[in-house]
This record gives sequence, C-alpha cells and structure tokens, in this order.
Amino acid sequence: MKCGLIAGYSPANISIPIDFIKRAESLGFSSVWTAEAYGSDAVSPAAWILAQTEKINVGTAIMQMPARTPAATAMTAMTLYALSGGRFILGLGPSGPQVVEGWHGVAYGRPLTRTREYVSIIRKILERKEGVVHDGFHYQMPFTGEGATGLGKPLKSILHGDPALKIYTASISTAGMKCAGEVSDGVFPVWMNPERYDLFEGSLNEGFAKAGGGKSLDHFAICPFVTTILGDDLEQCRMPVKQNMALYIGGMGARDKNFYNDYAKRLGYEEAAVEIQNLFLAGKKSEAAAAVPDALVDDVALVGPEDRIRDRLQAWKEAGAKRHVDTLLMGGGQPRALEIIAEELL
Repeated sequence: MKCGLIAGYSPANISIPIDFIKRAESLGFSSVWTAEAYGSDAVSPAAWILAQTEKINVGTAIMQMPARTPAATAMTAMTLYALSGGRFILGLGPSGPQVVEGWHGVAYGRPLTRTREYVSIIRKILERKEGVVHDGFHYQMPFTGEGATGLGKPLKSILHGDPALKIYTASISTAGMKCAGEVSDGVFPVWMNPERYDLFEGSLNEGFAKAGGGKSLDHFAICPFVTTILGDDLEQCRMPVKQNMALYIGGMGARDKNFYNDYAKRLGYEEAAVEIQNLFLAGKKSEAAAAVPDALVDDVALVGPEDRIRDRLQAWKEAGAKRHVDTLLMGGGQPRALEIIAEELL
C-alpha cells in the first residue's frame, strides 16, 4: 500500500505546510494532495509544492470541474506534469450544487455526464491525435451555439501532453463509482471503512466492464481520506472528526440531495445520518457532532493512542494486500502520526 498526505485547502490566511510535506517525502510518502472549495484554489499550492519537492507526486483532490473548461484544466495539468517531470496527478470532482451555482454561478447540470465529457476531452487533448471535436450536453468543441462567431475550429494542443498522466475522480455514490471505474484511473471515496470494499465492488466492476480492455482493480487506485489524530484522550481525538463528519453528513447539500448523508447510510448508520442532518439543519451543530457515532469515526479514521492506531492499521494493511485500497491519504498534521503511518505501511 502507498501512503499520501492531504494538504487540503487553506484557511483564511494562506498556509501550506511545506516542512511537513518534505518530512512526508523523506519518509517515503508517495503523494500529497491539494484541494479547493470557495477560497484558495487547488492549482497554485500544487505548483508551489512541486517546486519545493523532488520525488513526491502532487495531485489535486479535487479541482472543481464546473470552475474551468476541460481545455483549461488540460492546459494546467499538462504544464504542471511537464514542469515536474511527470509528478502531477489530476484529480477532478463535480463539487456540489450549493458551491457550483452559489460560488461559480453556473448550472450544476448532470455531474456524471459532465465527468464523462470532461475526462474524454482531456484525454483527447493529451493524446493529440487530431483537433478536438466534442458535442455533448455540457461542452461543445468547437462551440457553435448562440453567440458563436462561426470561426471556431478543432485544435490540437501546442504543448505535447503525455497520455500517461493519471486522472482520478471523486465519488461515493453507486452511479459515481461506476463512472469512476469506466473513465478514470482512480477514485477518492472521501471516507472508507477498509473492511467494506463490498460497497464499491459491484459498481466499479460494472464500470471496468464498460471501459473494456481488461480494465480491473489491478489498474485502478482507490484512495480514501483517513483523518489521523494521535492522543491519549480518545474522545478528544474523535471530536474533530465528528465535527467534520457532521458538517458533511448534515449540511453539505440540501436535505434531499446530500451525497455524504446517503453514503453514511450505506456504511450502516442510517438512523444516525437522519439525526445528524436534522440537528445540523436546525442550527444545532454541536449536537449534530455529538450524534456522530463513535463506531463510524473508528471505521473510517485513525484516532487515539499509538497502540490503538497501530492496531487499526492492520485492517488497512489487509485492504492494501487485496488491492481494495491503493493509497491511504492521511489527513492531520502531527509529525508522530506521520511516522507511525510510515512505520506500519511503508
């Protein structure tokens, strides 16, 4: 199993933990991942990190597809990949309707259709076999719709891209996992219980079959985020995880359209998911966090004393041996936790 590091997106004042990232690189971590929501972007920190490291891969988890045209994203990815000697990984996601329509000011549309079109266009640009032509629901190249001059023509990238550049997508729904298996090289399932690959298996296999060419789990990377908090007070260690999960399960989306809430139910916590959402949407955020079950935190995160974390890492080792997990993406900024992960998995 490989190990990666979540750098995330910056708080109010820009902050990139470059010394921590360099320490992870020295310990053998294979990747570090930036993110974006509606503040700092994912690309600028990725470029900053690539410029100050030597071996570690740097990816985006994720770049928001509705924020950029597929061609703009391809240009960015090709440039970072070339400048870094092939160390950039392109991670994409549809984001959610609240951010897409509230922040970017564009229609959320059909997220899986967008993913298929977006990845298809980027791969055409990377392959550079011919000028790019695409006529889809979200994107038309060349554009001939209302307001077009009629002067657009199919173009090939001036910069020669490398089709070997990996493209990962973010998903947790069954349909999203099928799409990921079909069009991408890997997937970020946000949280994951390493013993519940069965939640993804059927959908991924459908996607692999649709992709054809013998695609399988052997050619695909599952990369879950795993918050890691080391400390003697187990309840105190669990609390930041609970607060984060309450935000996503309870408030990251509308009541009837929250992918994280649906996922918590599939993980086996249906009653808790309903309660968390009711409390969070009623403005009772502390109560919503308290309603996150200890067992759910323990399923998907690594929290508590060192011995407890080492013990739970055995399940991740087994998942890695089965290819159910390709890369454990560690979240959290504790140097000792970084060392424990490296000692157990690398």
